[in-house]
Amino acid sequence: MTTFNKKSGLRSRWQNDLFIALFLVLTGVLGYLALEFRTQWDLSQNNRNSLSQASIDILQKFDGPVQITVYATQQDLQLGDIRGIISNFVSVYQRIKPDLILNFIDPVEQPQQAQSAGVRLNGEIVISFKERKERLATINEQAFSNALVRLARTGKKQLQVLSGHGERKMDGIAQRDMGNFNKKLLETGFESKSFSFADQPEIPDTGILVIASPQTELLEGEVKKILDYLAKGGNLLWLVDTGPLYGLLPLAEKLGIVLTPGVVVDPQADRLRVPSTFALGTLYGSHAVTENFDFITVFPFARQLIPEENTDWRSVTLAEAAPQGWVETGPLEGEISFDEENDVAGPVGIAVALNRVVEDREQRVVIVGSGHFLANSYLGNGGNLDLGMNMINWLAGDESFISIQPRVTIDSRLELSELQLTLIATGFLIALPLIFLVSGLFISWYRKRR
Repeated sequence: MTTFNKKSGLRSRWQNDLFIALFLVLTGVLGYLALEFRTQWDLSQNNRNSLSQASIDILQKFDGPVQITVYATQQDLQLGDIRGIISNFVSVYQRIKPDLILNFIDPVEQPQQAQSAGVRLNGEIVISFKERKERLATINEQAFSNALVRLARTGKKQLQVLSGHGERKMDGIAQRDMGNFNKKLLETGFESKSFSFADQPEIPDTGILVIASPQTELLEGEVKKILDYLAKGGNLLWLVDTGPLYGLLPLAEKLGIVLTPGVVVDPQADRLRVPSTFALGTLYGSHAVTENFDFITVFPFARQLIPEENTDWRSVTLAEAAPQGWVETGPLEGEISFDEENDVAGPVGIAVALNRVVEDREQRVVIVGSGHFLANSYLGNGGNLDLGMNMINWLAGDESFISIQPRVTIDSRLELSELQLTLIATGFLIALPLIFLVSGLFISWYRKRR
C-alpha cells in the first residue's frame, strides 16, 4: 500500500511539474509572438474603435514624419486627464503610421512657447508636416483626418463661383444656398471666391469655375467669356435646375450635353415618404468620382442630362435615377402618371462627367441636373455631401482624397422590451442564485458520501 502511494505521489508530482513546464513554455511563446506580431481585432459594432479606411489612406500619403504638438496641462477641470485622452486617440493613428510623433507642452509651465505658437485653449493641437501647419481645438476622427487632408494637399485649391445672376451663394445660409457645403470645402483645404463679370473682366484661372443655378439671363458677352475659359482648358462644375438655361445653351452645346425639358419622377421616393419629384440616385457609372460609392443620393426636382457622342469629349454618366420612373413633361398637378407619348421612361441620367486633353493638360467638367442636390436644405440627405466632395476632388485633380464623414455609433444605446427586461432580471436575481445553491448542495452531498 505504501509503495502504491509513493508511485501515485511521484506520478502526480511528475504531472504537475510537466504541466508547469508546458505552461511556462506556452507563456514564453505567446509573449514572443505578442512582441513580434501585433494583431488587433475591433469587435465593436460599426468598428467605432478603429480608423476608417479613408483615414488609413490619408496617412499613407505622407512621405515623412508628422509632428503633433499638444499644448495641454496635466489635468483639465472639465475633461480631467486631457493628455491621456489625446495620447490614446493618437495611438490609433500611430499604429498605422509609427512616425507620427506626439509631444506635450504645458502652457502654464512654458507660457512663452504657448504664446509664440498662438495657443489660446488648453488642449489645442498643432500638426506639422514639412513647412505646413494645421490647428485643432477638438479631437475626433473627422476633425483630425480633415486636418491631415489639408496638410497632405500641395497647395490651396480655389473655386471661382459665378455671381450676379441670382446664383446659389457658397457662403449663404438660406435653404437654396450652399453654405454648408462650403464649410466642408474649407475643412478639407478648398477656398471659394465669388466673382462677377461686372467686377472682373475675365474668369480667374486658379482652379475650378462653379456655375450654380443662375436665375437671370447672362449677357452674350458673359457667355462668350465662359466659352473662352472652357476653350483654354478650364475646369467647370455646372449645377443646372429645371426650366430655362438663362443664356447658357451655347455652353451645353459646346459640352455636347442635351438637357431635356421636364422633371424626373421617381416612384421609389414615395416608398421612402418623400415627394416623387425627389429622384433617388442608385445607379452609378464607372468613374473615379463614384468608385466604391454605394450610398443613395437625392436629387430634388432633377432634369435629365444626355451626353452626345462626339470625338472632343469623353463622357461618363455618374448617376442615374428612377429606374422605374420617368421624365414628366406635363404639369406637376394632381395624380402624376406616365404618358407613353410625351414622357421619357427611366432610368434617367442626372449627373455627367466630361474630360478631354487641352494643351497637354486634362480638362475636367461635371454637370449635375439638380442645383438642389448641394443646397443647404438637401445636403444632408443620403450621400449627397460625399458625392459632391468627390466631384470637387476630381475636378481639382485630387480624386485620391476621400471625403471623411463621422461614422454613426450604432451600438451606443441598448433598448429592451419589458419581456426582455423581465427575463434578464429573473435570470440574474433568481435563476443564477438557484443554480449556484443547488450546485453547492450537490457538491457538499457528494463529498460527504466519499
